[in-house]
Amino acid sequence: MFNVEVIAMSAIKSSSPIWLTTLITAYAPMIWGTTYLTTTEFLPPDRPFLAGAVRSLPAGLALLLLVRRLPQGAWWWRSAVLGVLNIGVFFALLFVAAYRLPGGVAATLGAVQPLWVAVLAWLVLAEKPGLWRLGWGLAGVVGVALLVLKGELWLDPVGLMAGLVAMGSMGLGVVLTRHWGRPTSMLALTAWQLIAGGLLLMPLALWVEGLPPMLDARAVAGYLWLSIPGSIVAYWLWFRGINQLPVSAVSFLGLLSPVVATLLGWWVLGQALSAWQWLGFLLALAAMLAAQFQPKWGLGRFSPGRAGV
Repeated sequence: MFNVEVIAMSAIKSSSPIWLTTLITAYAPMIWGTTYLTTTEFLPPDRPFLAGAVRSLPAGLALLLLVRRLPQGAWWWRSAVLGVLNIGVFFALLFVAAYRLPGGVAATLGAVQPLWVAVLAWLVLAEKPGLWRLGWGLAGVVGVALLVLKGELWLDPVGLMAGLVAMGSMGLGVVLTRHWGRPTSMLALTAWQLIAGGLLLMPLALWVEGLPPMLDARAVAGYLWLSIPGSIVAYWLWFRGINQLPVSAVSFLGLLSPVVATLLGWWVLGQALSAWQWLGFLLALAAMLAAQFQPKWGLGRFSPGRAGV
């Protein structure tokens, strides 16, 4: 029987340069930035838990059939915890935010995640946050404030809270993923987490939202987009990046989600942005780019942070 991960990794080697690993990892938040447009334009309305369940459980089961590996020992509960944090809670609240907020505003709430991850990495991984990344983390929060507070659109408080808690949940999941490492292939770990998250979301969807409606071709296309490139591929590359790059640097890549979502909302949906919102958008983008480097003040230049830090 062929090894799926060996085939996949033949195209993406673990020994890739730092810049290439960062670029590959950035695929995940960029694809996640399309979640908001997909949700509002393709999926059935008012079905956030169904969206999360359909996105995670079938994808996890399909991936498990490919890798054919089950958790062992402590990894039964660890994969369950990671699945709840990275998939279950995150997906549920992400879709609540997506249904109740404009796309760019909803995704940009993720800009607070780097600060949350920096604190957790300090407490759990003993990775003391440097002033450079801490400062850019604050800049990202300012960008969020400019984008959210200066907009002309009314912002739903439930949607705002859901977006913040979703990013907090995934931030904790990011740190624990690095802290616990991986017992086997990254594809297997991805499958376990998708299944654990889906098992939480499916009964919740049935209880809160009732039986799912009949899906048209547009909805099926939306769910397929979120499941294959948006879950299987994106989470595999995301968890791979967490294991090879500094946790704080990876968390800043999440700012690509609001960048993509904001551009899609403006370009595709015609959502107007004020000058202050554009400033917040640019500040968030600058924070993401700057945090990928560690300053060498004495040399007057910058260098990428090393993987494994």
